[in-house]
Amino acid sequence: MNIPGDLLYTKTHEWVKKVNEKEVVIGITDFAQQQLHDIVFVELPALQKEFKAGNPYAVIESVKAAYDIYAPLSGKVTQVNTALQENPQVVNEDAYGKGWFCHMEIVNPGEFKNLLLPDQYQALCNSEQ
Repeated sequence: MNIPGDLLYTKTHEWVKKVNEKEVVIGITDFAQQQLHDIVFVELPALQKEFKAGNPYAVIESVKAAYDIYAPLSGKVTQVNTALQENPQVVNEDAYGKGWFCHMEIVNPGEFKNLLLPDQYQALCNSEQ
């Protein structure tokens, strides 16, 4: 299981990478994509749509079922990875690279304290296996 040390994580298996002080990139983790198996569809959020931390912002479908993806932070969507709509399997192939979901302009940097550090996320994954 791949858990990059330069990312932050949620208990619901999303990853967050800081682009700068106001912008982050978001996706689902390697652990999540392994649990879902073959991903066949990704519904991305609309540009400029605002979300609160913990609210669903995307939907992912695998051969097993459909799942909500939750916003790790509160903010506004500034960019979406439209390539996932044509080739959702990219999430299985490169969850931390080409499989990113969206960029978000965050409104409350204090919410970073609610995210998990890599070692904390590793412990969570170990407890769920």
